[in-house]
Amino acid sequence: MDFLKDLWGFLSVRKKFWLLPLITVLLLFGALIIFTSGSAVAPFIYTLF
Repeated sequence: MDFLKDLWGFLSVRKKFWLLPLITVLLLFGALIIFTSGSAVAPFIYTLF
């Protein structure tokens, strides 16, 4: 949780709120790849990229 506090502090001090959607999309893609890597859905997910 310290990392998230530091990240939020950086975004608020530097007024870089436009990075927030980019970070969330990257985290969602990472979670999607991690959670579907061992399932039968994986070949269909990898064809999207």
